Amino acid sequence: MLLKKALSMTSIQYSKIAFKKIKQYDSKTRIRILDAVAKLPYGDVKRLKNDTGFATYRLRVGKYRVLFTKDSENMQIIVVDIDVSGEIYKNSN
Repeated sequence: MLLKKALSMTSIQYSKIAFKKIKQYDSKTRIRILDAVAKLPYGDVKRLKNDTGFATYRLRVGKYRVLFTKDSENMQIIVVDIDVSGEIYKNSN
């Protein structure tokens, strides 16, 4: 509960890649994704396994996936990439 409370007080940053992709979607999809990101850490969130040394998470929003990391020191969530579920994991490698 403490983790969820701490994450709910964070700011959200978007990478250039994520920002470009979100602009490509129609307004209804864009609003759905932005609303889901704004409600983090609530939603269908799962920690991904990786070898990079820092935790990457995914948020499921229908057929779309939002990859993000969290910076607890600066109280930030950094949205790294957004794409459909079949493509997001191909692009992140």
